[in-house]
Formats: sequence, C-alpha cells, structure tokens
Amino acid sequence: MTAEATVAGADQRRRSMLAAAAQLIAERGYADTRIADVARRVGASPALVIYYFGTKDHLLSEALRFSEQSFYTAAEAMLARPASLRERLETLARWTFVPQSAEEVPGAWGLWFDLWSAALRYEQVARDRVELDQRWRELIARVVREAQAGGEVERVDVDDFAVTFAALLDGLSIQVTLRDPVVDAERAVTIAMRFADRALAG
Repeated sequence: MTAEATVAGADQRRRSMLAAAAQLIAERGYADTRIADVARRVGASPALVIYYFGTKDHLLSEALRFSEQSFYTAAEAMLARPASLRERLETLARWTFVPQSAEEVPGAWGLWFDLWSAALRYEQVARDRVELDQRWRELIARVVREAQAGGEVERVDVDDFAVTFAALLDGLSIQVTLRDPVVDAERAVTIAMRFADRALAG
C-alpha cells in the first residue's frame, strides 16, 4: 500500500467516525453518547476513536466542524457569484433556518445545542466554541466588507454588525429548530432581514 493510500484510508476512517458521532449525538444527545457507541457504529475499537480524537469533548467539536462543512462550502460558492449585499445576507439567513439538505449531516443544530451546553462545563469545548462561533461571525463580516469595497454600503461598524446579526440568527434558529408556533422559518427570515436593512441603511 502506498503512503498516499494509507493517508486516504486514515482520512476516510476519521470522516466515518465524525459522521457517526454527529448522527449519534443528534439522536441521543451528547451526554448519552459514548466513545464506545461511535466505535460500534463504524466497526472500530474505542481505542482507535480515542487515537484520532483524544477525548469525547474534542470529538463533539470536530463532529460539529464536520457537519458544518457543506454550509461553508456552499457559502464560498455563493460569494464567488455576483449578488447584492441584501441577497447574500438573506441567503445566509434562509440557509440557517431551512431544513437541512440530503447532503448535510443530520442534526447540525442539535450539535450546536450540545456544544453550547458543554462549553459551560468543559474548558476544551469552551475554546472550540469560541473558534466555531468566530468563523460564523467572520463569514458575515466578510460579506459586508466585500459590499463596502464595492461601494454598496459605507457607514457601518462591520464587526458590530456581524456579532449582532450572528447572535440574532442563532437565537431565531433555536425557536425554528424547536418548532416554536410563533417563529417559523419565514418569520425568522423576515425578522433577521428587517434588522439588517435598518442596521445597514447608514
């Protein structure tokens, strides 16, 4: 077996473990998911899962990164196409609230709920939470900065907008995911874009 094949095989095993962890945590919750459960689902030993991820806390964070990858891949493709700032922000909002696609790992928002809860108690998860949330804010900030560079908007504190818009989308997503009878996906988009329109109007 070549070195390239060995690396590819290891990468595939790691991806399989991440997919299994994401699915199990979505099904059972973080507290009721064990390393042994992940190992059993992929036909590996618990020792091998620990070899790749070290701890269950780190596995949770990595599973969330894995589950989010299709979102950020789609975001990069969106940013490569011409569109107005409002269109791009509305696209991000809709992607945040609509049901997941067939290509996505199930239960991404459930993973976020577990991550936020675990971050209150575990230092490593807390550090990972900061990194993951910052990636989300930086994507929003990038969208606005590109619009600024094109002269579409001028007087706006980009970082402040990104923090606020991300927090608003996250909060609304909780209501949508929990099927709140007052806040469905369409209403969440309307609320988010009303804020964006006002904040970016100058």
